[in-house]
Amino acid sequence: MDPVLHPVAIKHLPAFITAPGQTDVLFNVVAVVLVLMAFAIGNVYLRLHALPEHIAHQTEKAQLQIVAVLSLIALFTHNNLFWIAALLLAMAEIPDFVTPLNSMSRSLDTIAQRTVIALETPPATVPAPEAKPVPEPAQPVAAATLPTPAAAPPPPAPDVGPAAQTDGKA
Repeated sequence: MDPVLHPVAIKHLPAFITAPGQTDVLFNVVAVVLVLMAFAIGNVYLRLHALPEHIAHQTEKAQLQIVAVLSLIALFTHNNLFWIAALLLAMAEIPDFVTPLNSMSRSLDTIAQRTVIALETPPATVPAPEAKPVPEPAQPVAAATLPTPAAAPPPPAPDVGPAAQTDGKA
């Protein structure tokens, strides 16, 4: 400090008081610590808000998406109820309903493809069952009992003209 003090000043000044024109070390240290603490607290806050998402990464995709949305809503609205719901949902094990449904879907698709292939094959390629001989009737049917076809009218005579009529030969 300056050796010449103001007459009203006390003889012993604290170490954080700086002389005019010199760097204020305490102010610079406090500014750096404040910025570092703001980053550290922000980092802890964001990691805490991402905790349900990190837990939910071990679960299914749908559950992870719901937990992520709840975490974001909690982050932007500062409503802790959403964060608690996200944390509880991330820790809860939801039964897997999708895998059995996918298995049933694949099985039904396979059955449907077999049916379509069977319907698309032409009948000629399908082997016919063996033909059994038709047995003959035990007694022959009499010819008189069979219906006879009706007698057809005779065909008309050809028209040959007047010369053929005079001959008498037709």
